[in-house]
Amino acid sequence: MSRILFVTWDGGGNVTPAVEIGRELQRRGDDIRFLGQHQQRESLELAGFGFAAYRTPGPWTATGRRGSIATKVGFLRLLVGRSLGRDLVAEVGRHPADLVVIDCLLYGALDAASRGGIRHVVFVHSLFAAVAEKMAGGAPGAVAQIVGLNPWKLWSKAVAVVAVTLEELDRPTEKPLAISYTGPVLPTIEGEPGNRRTSSATILVSLSTTYIAGQTAVMQNILDAVADLPVRVLLTTGPAVDPDDLHPPANAEVRRFVPHAQVMPGVSLVVGHGGHSTTMLALAHDLPLVVLPMNPAFDQPLIGQRIHDLGAGATLPSSSTPAQVRAVIDDVLADESCRHEAARLGAAIRAARGRETAADLLQSLIT
Repeated sequence: MSRILFVTWDGGGNVTPAVEIGRELQRRGDDIRFLGQHQQRESLELAGFGFAAYRTPGPWTATGRRGSIATKVGFLRLLVGRSLGRDLVAEVGRHPADLVVIDCLLYGALDAASRGGIRHVVFVHSLFAAVAEKMAGGAPGAVAQIVGLNPWKLWSKAVAVVAVTLEELDRPTEKPLAISYTGPVLPTIEGEPGNRRTSSATILVSLSTTYIAGQTAVMQNILDAVADLPVRVLLTTGPAVDPDDLHPPANAEVRRFVPHAQVMPGVSLVVGHGGHSTTMLALAHDLPLVVLPMNPAFDQPLIGQRIHDLGAGATLPSSSTPAQVRAVIDDVLADESCRHEAARLGAAIRAARGRETAADLLQSLIT
């Protein structure tokens, strides 16, 4: 039995793949623990994992309603905070680990693991190109450099950089770094999705599960866009938007939460924000996408662009009017090539067996 510690934070889509891999490793008999923020304790302990909370993680929460400046400052403090590194060293002292899997954005924790001789892996939960361009560059990278943390050097000191995405969707970065692609880590997809699709058009709408200013208005614009279309619509708000703040048309249902893997077999199109988890799950069900990126500071614009480039859907600004959104939805629903390309990517995602492949890789790195 191996002992593996996942070091994470409450960022939304970064947690699910770590949990799925942890479950697979548990199934194989490994001892899995998580180190994260205090608000993650309940869900991770309910999932059956040992858990320890950071002692001084700062005020960041994924659904906290704060001004944009306060949100950015809290996020940057989380990334570069050396207190997380001290907590990691203390946790490994209490519960020794054969391997530590650290979120790629937690630079303070990565630095502590490197300095402390802790065998560790960098865990990339989206397109590596987006992480490199937006998080090693831009404001996060600049702040990290100011406090003496170089993301590229930190990543290169790990025993492996593991990206739980499809390599074809990623794009090369300027600086070379060996990336181990496992494929997206998703719930099990039963059967061939295309064989279970109903003939009537149903659209699933899902934007970010984290708080983003203006997201409620974008959801309402999407609902207004589909009001006159001959489709059925299911919109899930997630924890950051109150369903009562929306006014759905007669052909739409608004719910706070519905497991997407359960409803996607009967869906024709996903309208999303370009989050990695939702996008990969849609493609794994052979579904084309219309992407309205909500957060320009991370991966969503690049994911939307890659979906467009590969012909599996379309992307448009979150500021688009209902008429503009309606026209793009109409186009993608009518475009057979979008469905074909989404299905091609979906077959590649299912064949990658990301959860099992990632677990195999992590076990192979334990000495």
